[in-house]
Amino acid sequence: MKPRPSTFIRIPKERIGVLIGPEGRVKKYIQQKLTVKLLIESESGGVTAELTEDAKDPSMIFKAKDVVKAIGRGFSPEHAFRIIRDDETIFEMIDLREIFGRSESDIKRVKGRIIGMNGKTRRIIEEITEANVAIYGHTIGIVGNFSQVDIARMAIQMLIDGSQHNKVYRFLQRKRHELKKQKMELWKKQPESANRNGLS
Repeated sequence: MKPRPSTFIRIPKERIGVLIGPEGRVKKYIQQKLTVKLLIESESGGVTAELTEDAKDPSMIFKAKDVVKAIGRGFSPEHAFRIIRDDETIFEMIDLREIFGRSESDIKRVKGRIIGMNGKTRRIIEEITEANVAIYGHTIGIVGNFSQVDIARMAIQMLIDGSQHNKVYRFLQRKRHELKKQKMELWKKQPESANRNGLS
C-alpha cells in the first residue's frame, strides 16, 4: 500500500499540551478540519502530520505543518486557527539565532525592543497590520495574510536593525494609510464591474 503524504515538525516539549488542548480538543479540531492525523511524541516534541484516507486536498498537509509550528512557537490555538479558517492566512517565522548566533544578550535585547514597554510595541504592530505576533524563545512568529505579514515583518526587521520606535510607528502608519487607499480603490472599482455585468 502506498504511504500517505506526511510531514514531521519538532516543537518545544512545553507546547505539546497546548497542541493537544483540554480533552484533546485542539488536536481533534486540527485533524477534523485539515483531514490529517497528528502523531505526537510528548517526550521529544516530535509531531508527524499525515493525510487521512478521505483527504481530498493534498495541500492540507502544509496547512497542518504551519498550524502546528505556530502553536509550537507561542501562538494560542485561536490565533493559529486563522490559518485553517482563511486560505489567505500564512505563518512566517524569524529566527533570531540566525541573526545573532547564540548571543542570548542580543536576542533578549531585541525581543525587548519588539515587545516594548508593557507590550506596547507588539500591540501597535498587531493593531495596525491586523497580524498576530508571538515572541517565544529565540523566534518571532507572524500570522496574517500576505500584506499583513509583509508589513509586520518589515517593522520587526527595522527594530532588529536598531531603528527608533517612533520611526517604526511612522512607517506602520504610512503603510496603514497605503492599505486603506488600496482597499478604497478596489471598493470603487467593484460597482463599475457590477454595472458592466448588469447587476445594478
